[in-house]
Amino acid sequence: MELTFLGTGAGLPSKERNVSAIALSLLQEINHIWLFDCGEATQHQILRTSIKPRKINKIFITHLHGDHIFGLPGLLSSRSFQGGDDLLTVYGPVGIKEYIETSLRLSCSHLAYPLSIVEIDEGKIIEEENFQVFAKKLDHVIPSYGFRIIEKDKIGELLVQKLMDNGIMPGPIYKQIKENAMIQTEDGKNLNQKDFIGPSKKGRVVSILGDTRYHEEHHGFIKNSDVLVHEATFEDDKSEMAADYYHSTTTQAANLAKTGNVSQLVLTHISSRYQDDDSQQLLKEACEIFPNTSIAADFYKLTIEHKA
Repeated sequence: MELTFLGTGAGLPSKERNVSAIALSLLQEINHIWLFDCGEATQHQILRTSIKPRKINKIFITHLHGDHIFGLPGLLSSRSFQGGDDLLTVYGPVGIKEYIETSLRLSCSHLAYPLSIVEIDEGKIIEEENFQVFAKKLDHVIPSYGFRIIEKDKIGELLVQKLMDNGIMPGPIYKQIKENAMIQTEDGKNLNQKDFIGPSKKGRVVSILGDTRYHEEHHGFIKNSDVLVHEATFEDDKSEMAADYYHSTTTQAANLAKTGNVSQLVLTHISSRYQDDDSQQLLKEACEIFPNTSIAADFYKLTIEHKA
């Protein structure tokens, strides 16, 4: 599981930061990539990575401001020429369906793959074999959502040596033990799965929030995340401006990470008023409250490991 930040700027592109887009690579887990937001020129940013657009099968849009969606029609169209023929599903606020369909229709774009568009509300929006995704409405000038991606716990490793010590040799019975709470051998012996399976592997949790004012009550949604991705449009002493523009500061994001007991915080959506030279000061403000913080630059990658 790996995050790649394709765009980390707020509002408009700059020489140093493109606008919002984050890729969550799940290639090892389910052989797919999920994209969160798709600002202008996201497909150009992808060209500078190893990401294959045909592997993107889900796109999550936090809200409908242009710096989060203007790259979407181009990416959807280009995917048709890049070997993408599997279903792609876009999740986003009410209005995303009209935006996509109008853009494709007026540009006479024809997709070579099936496209599903799901307009979301709060609550569980995905339930799959390996993952769940929940959405929460945030506090922005237009409807904006955060997403909590939960990897389901995986069953532990089969204790092969213990099975062999009990006279159970390798064969189809091993698969049966992994798939059933209890099985009976041919000689009538009952085998409890829990006796021959090691500790389960705890699933990882990633929370990615769209544009929002700071609210301490958001901590329940992001609680115990392995990684929290939070906007930090402004520095600490611009809290009034942040509130006026429905955004957050570095220290507000850090306070949320602290109260939410997350393991790691990544700051993004940085205002173009700040240059690369300012990044260390922004990071310092957050780290004074929540030390395990990083500030994302374009193409910053973060591997999310299982907790020991």
